[in-house]
Amino acid sequence: MNQVMDKEYHVEIGMDSSQVVQFLDERIYEHNSASINKWDGSIFSRIVRDEGGGIIAGIAGWTWAGACEITLFWVNESLRKRGIGKLLLQAAEEEARSKNCLVILVRSYSFQAPHFYEQHGFSVEHVMDNFPHGFRHYTLIKKI
Repeated sequence: MNQVMDKEYHVEIGMDSSQVVQFLDERIYEHNSASINKWDGSIFSRIVRDEGGGIIAGIAGWTWAGACEITLFWVNESLRKRGIGKLLLQAAEEEARSKNCLVILVRSYSFQAPHFYEQHGFSVEHVMDNFPHGFRHYTLIKKI
């Protein structure tokens, strides 16, 4: 335990990290929304399934206050370069437009797909070298 001010607190490991993440996300959304008086946040996801019903690709993110962030984007490695990623990215952009977003943000590592995003109208906003060591971390945006 550590004493902070006049009380003692201790840090513990969250038993279910996904629940802790959801709790923290909700509290941060509440704070941010109250700070700018915008309560229009929503999450979205789109998937592509194979003939057997298995998920072979997907994209997810959120919209809020005229902005959209793509937080997760995956295409089965054996099915890449077939246009599936383009379809999902277009679906995310349609979602962003339907929520009156003006910009989309996405992050990517150099070993992922930063050039894919550039080919689809995103501009590199920031590059962090050696994150992780030997690679780059990109932040890209697209104004819509």
